[in-house]
Amino acid sequence: MKKKKLTMLLLTMTLSALPLTGCGSGAGQTASQPSSAAASAETAPSETAAEPPVTDGTSGNARTALNTLYPLPTATEDAGIYVEPIPDLADDFIRGMDVSSILVEEKSGVKYYDADGTEQDVFTTMAKAGVNYARIRVWNDPFDGNGNGYGGGNNDLATAIELGKRATENGMKVCIDFHYSDFWADPAKQMCPKAWVGMSVDEKSDALYEYTKDSLTQLLDSGVDVCMVQVGNETNNGMAGETQIPNVAKLMSAGSKAVREISESYGREIKVALHYTNAEDHDKIDSILYKLSSFQVDYDIFALSYYPYWHGTFENIENVMKNIRDKYGKETLIAETAYCYTTEDTDGSGNSVSEGDLIDAYGATVQSQSTALRDVCATASGAGALGVFYWEGAWITVGDADADNSPIWEKYGSGWASSYASGYDPDDAGKYYGGCSWDNQALFGADGRPLESLNTYKWLKYGTNAEPAIDMVNAPTVTCNIDSDVEMPETVDVVYNNRALNAPMPVEWYEEMVRNIDTSRPGTHVITGRILDENAASDNPTEVLCTVNVERRNYVSNPGFEDADTSMWTVTFEGDKNPTDFQQKAGDAHIGEYSFHFWSESDMDFAIEQEFTDLEPGTYELKAYFQGGDIDAGAEMALYAKTGDAVSSDPFTAQGYANWQEPAVSSITVTDGTLTIGAHIKCNAKGWGTIDDFTLNKID
Repeated sequence: MKKKKLTMLLLTMTLSALPLTGCGSGAGQTASQPSSAAASAETAPSETAAEPPVTDGTSGNARTALNTLYPLPTATEDAGIYVEPIPDLADDFIRGMDVSSILVEEKSGVKYYDADGTEQDVFTTMAKAGVNYARIRVWNDPFDGNGNGYGGGNNDLATAIELGKRATENGMKVCIDFHYSDFWADPAKQMCPKAWVGMSVDEKSDALYEYTKDSLTQLLDSGVDVCMVQVGNETNNGMAGETQIPNVAKLMSAGSKAVREISESYGREIKVALHYTNAEDHDKIDSILYKLSSFQVDYDIFALSYYPYWHGTFENIENVMKNIRDKYGKETLIAETAYCYTTEDTDGSGNSVSEGDLIDAYGATVQSQSTALRDVCATASGAGALGVFYWEGAWITVGDADADNSPIWEKYGSGWASSYASGYDPDDAGKYYGGCSWDNQALFGADGRPLESLNTYKWLKYGTNAEPAIDMVNAPTVTCNIDSDVEMPETVDVVYNNRALNAPMPVEWYEEMVRNIDTSRPGTHVITGRILDENAASDNPTEVLCTVNVERRNYVSNPGFEDADTSMWTVTFEGDKNPTDFQQKAGDAHIGEYSFHFWSESDMDFAIEQEFTDLEPGTYELKAYFQGGDIDAGAEMALYAKTGDAVSSDPFTAQGYANWQEPAVSSITVTDGTLTIGAHIKCNAKGWGTIDDFTLNKID
């Protein structure tokens, strides 16, 4: 023990005499950029060449400050994809990548190349593309009793050291992401490491402190340029098997203490980050921040996972990050983000994100992937965040999509989980182990070549010049009532590589396909047309599809309250306080996330209505869905339709949570085009319920 202390003292004295490299005073601090626009690591003249690496004085491994090996562009560059510049982007903005699966990918036979098809260290390829920070997860012991890996990268400390050294040698800083678990840690599961099972929270806290300190010591002594440490991964619902806030705070404080002590003893600044997800819930994130403050947890950065298809709007995430900075005085960053370049499954194991997950702004293209990443970075920059980490951009397919790749995944751990993880994680990995579900969101193709979207990071500040080209077309859907004429849209929304060119464009539908639509019965028809496009560089017209659904049309606007605009609905109530709201809670909605909700401390008497003035004459049927509870038997509740002085209604009752009732009003005669539909409820205090999914169909 004494010998160890003496060695550490000598090491500390040696390091304290050296200039700090990499980390600096800010989590994303960089060296000054060369002034020459032509400067590059391979061709720059001597006056703009990168400064020589600075060694750490102990291991002999080179540690180079950011952007000196492969300087970023200093002007707009020509490219095959368009990147809108972010002129105010900070020079020290983190352009990070999670690299945790690279080692097992390579062991599984994956080879990585440069854009010309020459095999190259993937870290070099990423660094040349602007990646300046590597994020590496660490699991305590991701192996079973026979030494078989759990998969997902088999990310033990030894793997982190090897990956971290390669990142450092390519000029990247390193963020170590401690999960404090033997396998995946996320909001759904925060399992205790096997070695800590049965420990009290105080014993576990001590073990976490020692583990963190020892791990960082080994990383730094190996020459890894650690500048940031995550104390936990997506810890919304706990950490290391603990779920109570006081216990989690104790564990976090122990991890932070270990980082601070290592930072001081090595004479370098290492930022402490806490990591959470579900950024779409502003209030819940604020509550977490308040609790961390209440328990005086010591940290620098409140990091968030933000995937545009899961975690809400850019406006919301920007507000969340500004709140972190302005209200709680903490730095913030996006610790994880990604977007797909294809919906194709390249390894036969299914994808986490598919066609149904895409959002309107982006398609499954390389251009859209780049634009999504650029937009996340612009949002983070606008919020004053430190930067962005792309999650697992090099986790590509192993083997072929039509082959049985499971023996490779099992042997090397290159799938998300192996069967050997079943003993530790029986409810998830034990049932669903397999290959990679992220290959279609990588920044490399299945052949190991970089996609042009990988270069997005280096083009963020000055952007690119690219010929105008259609990136995608928002394919329309048309609903046609049975026995009615089909009205095909005259224009479609065209999305270009440069979004400033987006516009509705005229479309010509193939007449024979339209003519052959059978409107006498329900059915779905896909019609092809071509865009009459003035901006696309290609002379070949772009084809587009339109889905025509022949069905009984629902004439109700915003029938399930999913659209933010609810102005078509009129709510009236008795008393001083409105007992209703348009509630976002999927568990209380019939379909989707929103429903019309009511509850009050007082007796309630209210109605919700929608009025029509231009309906076709005929016979209609009205339906809706209702669930509720704690409502007295004497309550008055009914779905109704009013035409002139005539009122038709169907009473309904409350049958309990998720026991949906479906009241219906049939044989509604409309003669002059006017109709009012609605629901009226008069019930006791503390009764509750939701109404959802109105339908009004013309049946004759």
